[in-house]
Amino acid sequence: MIQWKSNHTGFTEQIVSESNPISTVKSIGSNHVVESQNNVEAYSLGLSQEDLMLENRQAVSSWIKSDINCGDDSLVSRTLQAKGSKVNRFDLDPPKVLVVDDHAASRMTAVALLGMEGYEVIEADRGSTVVGLVTQKQPDLILLDVMMPGMDGFEVCQLLKQDEQTRLIPVIFITALNDRRSRIRGIEVGADDFLTKPFDRVELAARVKSLVRQKRLNEDLDHAEQVLFSIAMSIESRDPNTGNHCERLVKLGQLFGEYLNLSRYQIRDLMWGGYLHDIGKVGIPDAVLLKKEQLTAKDWEVMKQHVLIGEKICQPLRSMRGVIPIIRHHHERWDGSGYPDALKGDDIPYLAQVFQLIDIYDALSSERPYKIAFTTEEALSVMLEEANSGWRNPKLMQQFAEFIPYCQE
Repeated sequence: MIQWKSNHTGFTEQIVSESNPISTVKSIGSNHVVESQNNVEAYSLGLSQEDLMLENRQAVSSWIKSDINCGDDSLVSRTLQAKGSKVNRFDLDPPKVLVVDDHAASRMTAVALLGMEGYEVIEADRGSTVVGLVTQKQPDLILLDVMMPGMDGFEVCQLLKQDEQTRLIPVIFITALNDRRSRIRGIEVGADDFLTKPFDRVELAARVKSLVRQKRLNEDLDHAEQVLFSIAMSIESRDPNTGNHCERLVKLGQLFGEYLNLSRYQIRDLMWGGYLHDIGKVGIPDAVLLKKEQLTAKDWEVMKQHVLIGEKICQPLRSMRGVIPIIRHHHERWDGSGYPDALKGDDIPYLAQVFQLIDIYDALSSERPYKIAFTTEEALSVMLEEANSGWRNPKLMQQFAEFIPYCQE
């Protein structure tokens, strides 16, 4: 037997696992017996919501009790959690689903079906309250009605997807509208899926479960990336001599990437490379990393390991595949005299070639304890000499020399 508990004192609901597994018995502090839950199944079979509401108004009212949240009568929250239910395989905490619909009957249907699957369900009856509720409750998924008074579903979805804090929350539009224009509009504002009323229980459960799983995987990936960036910034803070080196590389990488007409993903990798190119220095001893005297040959062998350490740190993350060549190869030289693999010419990954130019330029044009900041002309002159010596891609170096004055303008 499975028992559900709501947030209300004295309210419990039990599923009796006998010959009819979906029959229910409900008590509200007494032996108050209510109708079979087969009525919930009737929604998915296409029976009208009005007929069911007329027939079972009292039963449904007593079944779905409400709280008032945030001091707003339009916001109600309930928890219907099935102990040991399928969704608990996601995590120890049951996923939260926010159902937004101005029609009470539709909300009740969704809440009942999701409750049977073990989700914690939160409700709202108008779009204008959703953003605040999302911030407070942090749901794992939103079932969002399209046609609502005031702020409609399209506007709500667009606001959520534009916000860095809520963009990863999947949004499923629930609507009676099945026309092509509505779906295209939904896709444009960032909807992740669509469901048409009346709900099919199996389809609803499958779509919600899939998107919640995807959202949690995305969150894990997002957190892993944030950890890497934090490590990279902590490395920069170990060496106060570099100033805001990483931040400057990120901005310069974006501008140079746009100048070269690189793709959005290549520009993103260049920008991430600005933060992560030296992340492997976390494994370099301070005695070498912070040494003020000239490094010995032995010191250099230790220092060169930072590109390999950085590659190993970022290797497990698939989202870092475009950044790893930058991390490993940004010290290679066009004539093959660089490290770690002594690659020559176009064997050096293109983004690594692009990145090393902005890295060298920033180092030359910034003040360090062992040198003054070079002017733009002086820095470019040194880099052009290195290109003539065979260290840099001459064509790319020429493009960079043309880019810098353009960038400054």
